[in-house]
Amino acid sequence: MTRLNDLQLVLLSAAAQRDDGSLLPPPDHLAGQAGRIRKVIPPLIKRGLIEEAATTELPKVWREEGDDRFALVITQAGRAAIGVESEQSDKADNAGPDREGVPPPTGARSKSQQVLDLLRRAEGASLDELVSMTGWLPHSTRAALTGLRKKGHGITLDKSGERACYRLVESAAA
Repeated sequence: MTRLNDLQLVLLSAAAQRDDGSLLPPPDHLAGQAGRIRKVIPPLIKRGLIEEAATTELPKVWREEGDDRFALVITQAGRAAIGVESEQSDKADNAGPDREGVPPPTGARSKSQQVLDLLRRAEGASLDELVSMTGWLPHSTRAALTGLRKKGHGITLDKSGERACYRLVESAAA
């Protein structure tokens, strides 16, 4: 498994949520950390988790070379590193013969559904991952987890490893 620091996780999670997969501009809460962001990007490129793509949109520009401007976009490997399925695989799943005549779902998945998806991963999800994915403050994220527990979801907090992580415990009755 690829080891990523918190800032890299936040940047990749934000990119995965954008339709174009752009890493930049960074989330608002990271706006004053341009120096830190510039330091964590080269390892992401080297690992193939993000790649450069031509752009004309100034807020997304990573670097310029002559008249050409380049943005950074998340790759399939980047999505896999943070446990997010790509839209391409979702489209392929919906294109099967059993989906014929059924309209695609309207709208994106709710943040609560996305939180549950992260919690279902074998490694679970840290509070930082949940905060970066939802854009909520930590206390709001913990409150949402409490709300999901009240709705009957078995959510546990495991503090035994390197990091504290939340996991969804599937009940035997389900």
